Amino acid sequence: MSQVELKKIQKTREIVAPWKGKKGGLIPILQEAQHEFGYLPPEVMETISKELKIPKAEIYGVATFYAQFHLKPRGRHVIRVCRGTACHVRGSLKILEKVKELTGVSENETTDDLRFTIEPVACLGACGLAPVMMVDSQTFGRLAPDMVAGVLAKFE
Repeated sequence: MSQVELKKIQKTREIVAPWKGKKGGLIPILQEAQHEFGYLPPEVMETISKELKIPKAEIYGVATFYAQFHLKPRGRHVIRVCRGTACHVRGSLKILEKVKELTGVSENETTDDLRFTIEPVACLGACGLAPVMMVDSQTFGRLAPDMVAGVLAKFE
């Protein structure tokens, strides 16, 4: 086992410790572990299972039920392209295609350098700015495909 994996296991034990013997701790533990590691790696899930004496299948069941949890590494920056009606009518598909072209990955994938993850979403709630995309918590509206490269360049 690598030093990195051992450190993850130790940190996971620290995260679990305050919850041992208490009910209702699984979701807060998963949230804290994901905040710490950026996703829920297998060795973290295994450690949570052992420490809480909960079957791995149950833990994976919870982690896969909620969209907030991720089992694969994610990029430092999450790109969300709106696919709502207003954005669709105003060309969000072309925006999404440009994002995919520039990053080299498809929807719900992460670049090899862990810079970006692409997440299409049903609606960002900024219909008046359509087409819209968000990078992390920043919203960019009234986009055209030729503007996408400039937006992405702001995020290293």
